[in-house]
Amino acid sequence: MRFLETVMGIPMSIDVRDDVDARPAAERAFRVLREADERFSTYRPDSEVSRVNASPALAAETARSADFREVVAIGEAAARASEGAFRIRRDDGSWDLDGVVKGWAAAQAAQELRAAGLRDFCLNAGGDVVVSGSPGGGRLWSVGIRSPHDASAMLAVLEVADGAVATSGAYERGAHIVDGRDGTPATGLLSATVVADDLTTADVLATTVFAMGPDGVGHALRSGARGVLAVDAAGRIHAAGGLEFARPVTSP
Repeated sequence: MRFLETVMGIPMSIDVRDDVDARPAAERAFRVLREADERFSTYRPDSEVSRVNASPALAAETARSADFREVVAIGEAAARASEGAFRIRRDDGSWDLDGVVKGWAAAQAAQELRAAGLRDFCLNAGGDVVVSGSPGGGRLWSVGIRSPHDASAMLAVLEVADGAVATSGAYERGAHIVDGRDGTPATGLLSATVVADDLTTADVLATTVFAMGPDGVGHALRSGARGVLAVDAAGRIHAAGGLEFARPVTSP
């Protein structure tokens, strides 16, 4: 069964291969994603992050929700580990938690599916993916990585079992990722893909690698990545760690 919904302004899908009625579990997973958007979207004036940014009275940590504190803690740990390359505050000091929220929320949504007893599924959050089990026949899930040069082409297809894949790049939203160490747009890479055990880790590290440039590949492997696939500004491919590439399908 496949389910599709637009959340956070992007299409998100859940593909369940278990032979059960997955609709209740899928709805709970989408509810987790919608609630994260309602809490953390900077485009919503009534979201928690917007209210915290607008009100000094909410600046104290004790005035924030447990989810807010958890996301901030993840972002602060990533900032320390990357020596500031990853950041969760804008130049004016306001919170911008987008580098954590989507991966964190999708990881929480995947937990809802697992809690419902689902074993074989793929959750795709706008290109960032969580996979569990198999799509059938004992096969691994195939996860396509878009080429940063051509939206209609694939850079690679990875085979992944029980893990997550996240990609950061500037080819869709422009230079929106900055190197927090100096506040300038990150230009060392065209794209950075990270495979990890969970999507929170994969998403944060993909952003970190993109912000750090080629030096971020080694940092990601030391920080929980299974593998990294990056394309630098000159078009060179940097592949490291335990990446499994799908074999081309050949005619019998």
